[in-house]
Amino acid sequence: MTVIHEAIGGIELEPGEKREIWRFTRRELPYLWSQRTSYFILGSYRDPYIRRLRAVQNELTKQLGAYPFIMGDLLELPTERLNTFDIMFSLLATYSDYIVGVFEKESGGEAPELGEIDDSPYFDKSYVFPRDYAWVTDTNIESKHHIIQAALEIAFTDDLSKDKAHSEIDSLVSRAQESGIDIDEREIWDVIDDRTDKGVDPVTYSWVHRNKFRKFELHDRCFPWTTEEELRTTVEELPSPTPRPEWE
Repeated sequence: MTVIHEAIGGIELEPGEKREIWRFTRRELPYLWSQRTSYFILGSYRDPYIRRLRAVQNELTKQLGAYPFIMGDLLELPTERLNTFDIMFSLLATYSDYIVGVFEKESGGEAPELGEIDDSPYFDKSYVFPRDYAWVTDTNIESKHHIIQAALEIAFTDDLSKDKAHSEIDSLVSRAQESGIDIDEREIWDVIDDRTDKGVDPVTYSWVHRNKFRKFELHDRCFPWTTEEELRTTVEELPSPTPRPEWE
C-alpha cells in the first residue's frame, strides 16, 4: 500500500475506496507479476496519436513472452474523491518491467507522464520515442536523422521563401555529405513532400520537453522517429522479453 499512499499524498482511504483499489489490483497486476515481460505504453489516446500507441503495442505483441499494454484499456477505478490517474499510474509503473513513452506533441496527458518517468523511481526502466525530436546544434549534426529533422524545420519555416529553403537544405546536405553522412537530397525531399501532402507539420517541443528527451538520449534510451514505419522498426531497440530485466 506504500505506492498508493504516496500517490494520494498520504490521505486516509475510505473502506469503499480500499475495496475498489484492491479490485483493480487483483484484476490487473497479476499480469505484471507473471513470467511475461511487461511494457507499459504511454502517450495520447486521441486519434490519430492512439494509432501509434497501437503500432508499438502490436510490434511488441509479436515477441514471445511480451505483455505490452495501454492504461486506457484497463479497468478504471470508479472513485469520485481520489486522484484515480495517479493511483493507477503509480501501481502500473511500479510493477511494470519497462515503460515506453510515445510522444508527438507537447500538450495533453502525456506531458505530465514524461515528467513522472524522467526521474526516480521510474527513469532506469523507461524509454522514450519522440516524433521529430533531434538535439540539433552546429556541432552535433552527426546522423541522417539529425539532417532530416533540421531539413524539416527549414522547409516548414513560414518566413523562408521556397528558393531560400531549397538553398539552405542544399547547403545542409552538402555539409552532411562532407562529414561522411550517407544521405542524398532526394531522400530528404521525399520526407518533406510526404509531410506536405499529408498536411502534417513537424512536431515542436518546449525547451523543457527537449531537455527531458535529451536526458534519455544521453542514457541511450531515446529513439526519435519521423514516420510510423520508422516507429515500428525502432521498437526493436527496446529490451527483448528475455532475459528478464536486470533491475528485478
